[in-house]
Amino acid sequence: MGLISELRRRNVFRMAVLYTLAAWLLMQIAEVVITLAALPIWTGQATLVLLMVGFPIALIFSWFYEITPEGLALEKDVPRHESITHVTGRRIDFIVIALLCAAVMMFAVDKWWVGGPTTLSIAVLPFKNMSTDPEQEYFSDGISEEILDQLAKIPELQVISRTSSFSYKGKRIDISDVASELNVAHILEGSVRKDGNRVRITAQLIEAHSDTHLWSETYDRTLDDIFAVQNDIAIAVADSLKLAILGQTRRSPITNPDSYALYLQGRFLNNLGSLDGLEKAVIVLRESLVADPSYSPAWLELAKSYERLITRRAMPLADARALSFDAVERALRLSPESGVAHNAMAWMQYRYKNDLESAAVHFQRAMELDPTNTDIVGNVSMFLNALGRSEESIRFGEYQVSRDPANATAHNNLGIRYRNNRQFVKAEQAFSTTLMLNPAFGGAYYELGASRLERGDYAGAVRAFESETIEVFSKIGLAMTTYARGDLALSNELLNELIQTYGDRIAYYIAQILALRSDADDAFQWLDKAKRLGDRELSVVMNEPLFANLHNDARWYPFLESVGKSPNQLAAIKFDVFLLE
Repeated sequence: MGLISELRRRNVFRMAVLYTLAAWLLMQIAEVVITLAALPIWTGQATLVLLMVGFPIALIFSWFYEITPEGLALEKDVPRHESITHVTGRRIDFIVIALLCAAVMMFAVDKWWVGGPTTLSIAVLPFKNMSTDPEQEYFSDGISEEILDQLAKIPELQVISRTSSFSYKGKRIDISDVASELNVAHILEGSVRKDGNRVRITAQLIEAHSDTHLWSETYDRTLDDIFAVQNDIAIAVADSLKLAILGQTRRSPITNPDSYALYLQGRFLNNLGSLDGLEKAVIVLRESLVADPSYSPAWLELAKSYERLITRRAMPLADARALSFDAVERALRLSPESGVAHNAMAWMQYRYKNDLESAAVHFQRAMELDPTNTDIVGNVSMFLNALGRSEESIRFGEYQVSRDPANATAHNNLGIRYRNNRQFVKAEQAFSTTLMLNPAFGGAYYELGASRLERGDYAGAVRAFESETIEVFSKIGLAMTTYARGDLALSNELLNELIQTYGDRIAYYIAQILALRSDADDAFQWLDKAKRLGDRELSVVMNEPLFANLHNDARWYPFLESVGKSPNQLAAIKFDVFLLE
């Protein structure tokens, strides 16, 4: 007890509390400064280590020294009757109280002001399949997505996208936890039971903070009434949230029950992501269009199937592109006021025809018709980046992530935008989030390594490149990093292996390696080869930091002009878009 009393008298306990609070606040400030100034990650780690080392030093200092009216003195030299440690203790108490208030304010701002959900926000969880046949799951998923799409047409309502909402499918969940993770105030959940031509849909709207049921309803209808039921649910949700504008929005196209069921099944198969699922989706969606050739959503879903088959190299490229383009054209003719159809056409013009002017027209119309659709916003973000408008691109990418926080692809794309704009710390945070959501996300470790390489963190870059699951990207990254670290022999070995094994398929990336090595002549030869081959990666060549060594070369701007990417060419493309906050 004598030791404890002495520790109290010498304010050692108070110093421990004071130091801990001050260190916590300093780390919050350091995090902001490091992010804004794009300082290396080790800056924050070094700050933390220094603060940890300082803790025992502060306690030792408090034990051996005392503040007196004449200044600092050793405690053993101060007569007990002249000690003013009790006065110093009260002063420390006041400082601790002030720091506690600051900490509470920072926590409150972060949780309820800056990061808190708006009251007009909702996530639609996948409705449970209550049918006796588990194969009917496509139908319950489809109903959930259709209701989500209806709600997303309300400009004032922030609706979390499908990717994030459906990430909870099949999991045991707590509504308040889901709402907190998705940063929404409301949750819509329900169930679907389909039996022949009859369907029972139960839906309930929950206010997450209080776990209060604001509305619930059960609908027993035939499949002929399914579109009316979806609209009724959306209207009921809008009414519960005191939004009386749903009637001004466009309803989804209506088709016959057989075509609609096949369309939902095709969409379900597409979302599985497997090659087998994509091939079956094409068959089912074609059947849907035989039943109703005028149903534009089925044409768009069919185009998506072909697009994904291109990615899987499961169809001849020219055939798949032609079929996809034809499907999108049909959908747009059938639904000229569909933002999703304009978005699909814009993507075709941008990625396959490199017609930036036509893409701009369709992307702009898509945003006018469907400004909160995160798929459209995400594509516009990529297009803005291709126009060299990096800051706008980032703003659109951040908007997409805010509406689709569990979408690994959205975080990865935002990370690429940050990296293109040389905001490397933010880029690495985005890639880390991508890998947290999906540890096997192809290409994310490559992008993380490229960002670390640009920052000069060669050891971190090697770790990231070695973790990359796509072998060719792993070797591309290591070829650059080994050169940067001075191992020219290994870099040459990797570069030669890449050229011999992959050749023209990665001409753009071969040029990138050569540019990093300041081998301008060979780099431009490979860039010319990438241009001849129609390499899609050239769409962002002017923004790629790894080409920085070519920027002062007299051949750089003529090359950009030859691929339609010179600053003057990009500035001439009229494209005015805005975000609904």
